[in-house]
Amino acid sequence: MKEEIQDVAANWLFYSCFTEKSRMSESFVYEHSFTHILEGSMSFYVGNTMREFHAGDTLLVKRHQLAKATKIPPPGGGVYKSVSIRLHQDLLRNYSVENGISAEGPWRGESIVLLQQDAFCNSFFQSLAPYTDSPRQDIDRSLRELKVKEAIILLTRLNKELKNLLFDFGEPGKIDLAEFMSRNFAFNVEMKQFAYLTGRSLATFKRDFEKIFHASPGRWLQQRRLEQAYYLIKEKGRRPSDVYLEVGFEDLSHFSFAFKKEFGKAPSLVN
Repeated sequence: MKEEIQDVAANWLFYSCFTEKSRMSESFVYEHSFTHILEGSMSFYVGNTMREFHAGDTLLVKRHQLAKATKIPPPGGGVYKSVSIRLHQDLLRNYSVENGISAEGPWRGESIVLLQQDAFCNSFFQSLAPYTDSPRQDIDRSLRELKVKEAIILLTRLNKELKNLLFDFGEPGKIDLAEFMSRNFAFNVEMKQFAYLTGRSLATFKRDFEKIFHASPGRWLQQRRLEQAYYLIKEKGRRPSDVYLEVGFEDLSHFSFAFKKEFGKAPSLVN
């Protein structure tokens, strides 16, 4: 059983509570996310890199990236809990203008920043309890914005270089398509999001893609995902039920059907 509570109306504060290991969820990260893990642990996959975070860790997850997350309760029947604040661009822009603060250069750090332990930061997340306890309550907008501004102050206090991450309002530039897709093929997101992250319109993305890979994006992605699944099952001894989400399929039966069509046998018969 799992329960996830969020302030849907304001779309700014998220509280997660899981009594069992969650399915791997993946998403295109639209906005920076300031997250504190209260109990349990979380595994993050960004590109082909996996990082683990634990109770007491505080993170800043950078926007404009693809990420997969698995939330894991503590051993012995505990509960996974975390609370996150989403830092919307409009509020960050207003804060930048009001306080005369801006990025001084590109952010050169990691896309998921593990922040140092800090008493002020811990107290801040504790102060969010009334909001998470009543997530559907109509909370005054000025009060919400005050909490987000407090989060921004804490972040820039913890790491002065974070202003280059928080106050960079640029859009993704055109990047190497082949290299990006080779790292991110396992993310099951819409094609327009792949296009956006590579600095292209959807039409240009499809045109460039076919020039490079000599196949449509949809066909190439399915074949690449199936090849990765075959490798994990054949060479690493993984079970089909454990890999289909990891390689970018949403449904085990669809994965099994596509696998058999591609390789002539069901994934469960690979040895």
